Amino acid sequence: MKLIKQTALAFLLLFTPSLASAFCGFYVAKADTKLFNKASQVAIARDDNKTVMTMANDYQGNLKEFAIVIPVPTVVKKEQIHIGDKTILDHLDAYSSPRLVEYFDEDPCAPRRTYAMDASAPPMAAMSAKMQSGRANSLGVKIEAAYTVGEYDILILSATQSGGLETWLRESGYRIPSGATAILESYIKQNMKFFVAKVNLKEQQKLGFTFLRPIQVAYESPKFMLPIRLGTVNANGPQELFIYTLTRGGRVETTNYRTVKLPSDVEIPPYVKTEFGPFYKAMFSRQVAREDMHAVFLEYAWDMNWCDPCAADPLSRKELRELGVFWLEKGDQQQQRSMQGQAQDVFLTRLHVRYDSKHFPEDLVFHETGDKTNFQARSVLRHPWTGSANCDAAKIYRAELRSRQEKEALTLARLTGWQVGDIRGKMELVRDEPETVEGKKWYEKIWD
Repeated sequence: MKLIKQTALAFLLLFTPSLASAFCGFYVAKADTKLFNKASQVAIARDDNKTVMTMANDYQGNLKEFAIVIPVPTVVKKEQIHIGDKTILDHLDAYSSPRLVEYFDEDPCAPRRTYAMDASAPPMAAMSAKMQSGRANSLGVKIEAAYTVGEYDILILSATQSGGLETWLRESGYRIPSGATAILESYIKQNMKFFVAKVNLKEQQKLGFTFLRPIQVAYESPKFMLPIRLGTVNANGPQELFIYTLTRGGRVETTNYRTVKLPSDVEIPPYVKTEFGPFYKAMFSRQVAREDMHAVFLEYAWDMNWCDPCAADPLSRKELRELGVFWLEKGDQQQQRSMQGQAQDVFLTRLHVRYDSKHFPEDLVFHETGDKTNFQARSVLRHPWTGSANCDAAKIYRAELRSRQEKEALTLARLTGWQVGDIRGKMELVRDEPETVEGKKWYEKIWD
């Protein structure tokens, strides 16, 4: 089989072939995963060493050439494997995406109001199960289990040395890129198993699906980590990875890499409303460069029961259960808040990382911080008031607006690296009117 270059969970797969107290604003755009090429998504529901991992594949190509090899900390039984619903991951993405909100300046001459913020068959099939097992044993590879779940044929492997595992995978039709041996050996030394899955085309046709559904795995282990190193071996350039963790204790961070909050509540020119996608990509790339691609970025951290402003409705209890949030009782209704305002017992953290083998030589290791402070990567547009009232407050407002717009232009240039002159050219800047020494406008002096 030829080595396929498109990504399919490339992070861990081997391919074969100042406004905090003001009105909360209006949500107008979001930066979802579709903005980025080679973007993989993983949702991890975890509590008390119990983990449910949902992995979405963005693979494009001949499905008979698709396969994945994922290190897992323990042998996984058939009933611990499930095929998920991609639309739920899409909902999770929409709910937690970085967002753009807009505010409209009020008439400075009107009474002020205040608002409270709401708080053909693959090569392996040609070899019989007995032959596979016999050859595997001779190479120090043990087939711990074999299942068909949905449209996937799945093997759980263990090995005593990487050379034998690599040989067996190659002989079974999996093309292992050069450089994988050392990484496989490190997982073997950690006594990890290998979850191997490929598409069963007959089952997929029988089920009627034309795309790959997410694979879900449930297991128990004290290790709270995500293996990414295998995916860097055959990657063609840096990759994007979005991680959604669903926990009870609060925000999740990485322990072996810095976790950095993206800029939030920054005020940028209103014209960016029509250029939010390019803005966010440029801003994120700028942040990655500043951290020399050695950081994991926090895009969202929030109680799952609400949002402010909402880019999508919070997920239902049923959807959360489908993602593996096992500590919620079954039921389609959202959990009611108690008299003390206790929210639903799920805290969502969204992490975004751009990585390659040079800058991320280790797998991602996580921990719960216990911090339930809400955070979202939010950019703010403030539309100027354009009325004709001329009270003293309006004069002060107009005098300050030009300074504010210049600050917005400089902020946008700093965040993106765009030329400030080009930014000013796209802005509808307020023009200062000439005034006399006394502070009166020229026409006010004519008939004074």
